Amino acid sequence: MKRSSWWLYTAGIAAYLFLYLPLVIVVVFSFNDSRLNAEWVGFTWHWYGVLFNDDQMIEAAWNSLLIGLVTSFISTVLGTLAGYAMYRYRLRLLPVLVLTPIAIPEILMGVSLLIFFVMINLTLGMVSIVLSHIAFCIGFVAIVVRSRLTGLDESLTEAARDLGATPWEAFRLVTLPLIMPGIVAGALMAFTLSIDDFVITFFTAGPDSVTLPLQIYSMIKIAVTPEVNAVSTLLMLLTLVLIVIATRLAPGAVRGE
Repeated sequence: MKRSSWWLYTAGIAAYLFLYLPLVIVVVFSFNDSRLNAEWVGFTWHWYGVLFNDDQMIEAAWNSLLIGLVTSFISTVLGTLAGYAMYRYRLRLLPVLVLTPIAIPEILMGVSLLIFFVMINLTLGMVSIVLSHIAFCIGFVAIVVRSRLTGLDESLTEAARDLGATPWEAFRLVTLPLIMPGIVAGALMAFTLSIDDFVITFFTAGPDSVTLPLQIYSMIKIAVTPEVNAVSTLLMLLTLVLIVIATRLAPGAVRGE
């Protein structure tokens, strides 16, 4: 092996260890038979039992799941329409409006949404969180759908029109099934972003609307117990599964379609 290749492999391994070794430690210490994470004592499932009997954690998990499902559904519908409009009509203002929430820092978006909700006298709670997440996730769905449409063979839609299909029928029967993998990938991405979000949720959540990231944050301010590691492990597993599915369905991931 050449010296340059050896340094390249070493740098790559070091980078991956830096990224993933802390995650591995979190998973391992979720099975630690000790209340403190100072050292490994022994293997146990105790903390997963504690987790599933923690009413506050279960309520936060249900809140996050409900917010994620509603957010992914609405943002997928609006994001699909936005992505189709950006592809079909080449609008100049729409891409700026859709993609700006992605480009600006989350903390800036969270503060601006908080100010906006206060101005319109909207009580902070589940509704404000859902609206904030929708505004943040639409752009991601639109990007995925637009990318899918870019690789679409327009001759198929034209053939449907030549055979007598209306524009709506051509979209529903030809375009929509072809871009469905991109739509599903966008929905999974929106759900993942919503259920994992902390910064925007921190600014737009009310006192009675605690999500899973907020609950974890309130727990680690005191001490990082194995229960926190356990819920982090389950959340990490859910996120990884959704990311893998979204990657499989993303435009360009599936060949020979």
